Amino acid sequence: MFATFIPSPSNGVWHLGPVPLRAYAFGIIIGAVVAIWIGERRYQARGGREGLIGDVAIWAIPFGIVGARLYHVATDPELYFEPGRHVIDVLKVWQGGLGIWGAVAGGALGAYIACRRYGVSFSSVADALAPGLLVAQAIGRIGNYFNQELFGKPTTRPWGLEIDLSNRPDGYTQFATFHPTFLYELLWNLAAAGVIIAIDRRVRLTGGRAFALYAMLYTAGRFWIEQLRIDPANDIGPFRLNVWTSVIVFTLAAIYFVATRRRSRVAAAAEADADEPNSAA
Repeated sequence: MFATFIPSPSNGVWHLGPVPLRAYAFGIIIGAVVAIWIGERRYQARGGREGLIGDVAIWAIPFGIVGARLYHVATDPELYFEPGRHVIDVLKVWQGGLGIWGAVAGGALGAYIACRRYGVSFSSVADALAPGLLVAQAIGRIGNYFNQELFGKPTTRPWGLEIDLSNRPDGYTQFATFHPTFLYELLWNLAAAGVIIAIDRRVRLTGGRAFALYAMLYTAGRFWIEQLRIDPANDIGPFRLNVWTSVIVFTLAAIYFVATRRRSRVAAAAEADADEPNSAA
């Protein structure tokens, strides 16, 4: 008889001697590699230099990790600065605690610095990376699955995620299965990546518009998925902080996407003209 729920892994950490091998870390590493590969292919297809995306990633990845950690610490300071806590734990990234918004902001800063150093357009790099970032975030969510964390409200749906008693939050210990929000976001991100690639093939998205579309699609998904989650979070009014962040980022990205529409059309037309064979030759 088939199980009517999704079982959770019994372990998310393995040891090679004294060295812990964490599924969460593998997800981040594999996601980064895939994002670089997709970004490299897209950048070269747009006429960019081979290897440039990898060079930019050398800057973007460490900046992204630092940004992700700073965002987590800034939004959950009680975990590190309240009595009985240890401030030194701020540095223990391997224990978990990374915020996607900080990762995007920090990674963007690192990428911008790299683009300035290499003398290339930051918006062109961002557009090339946009769908790959969504795929990377989808892969990264598998780490949450192995850690049995960031799941949603209780559910009796056949795709409910079984959570061990020790990982159920207070007030929910009587429930066994929960919304697999990691899976919702994984599927949403993959679909969003496909949408960006499809639109970009039909209407060339330049000048940062592909990246703006990435921000819009990701935050739209995060808006509804975040409201299913029951893990502790800072609330502002009726919503979690990440819901408000999604609204703000979506709004700014949408304004940019619309405001640059005409400029993007002109750039795409100029690109098409440059690709036309010279009839006088």
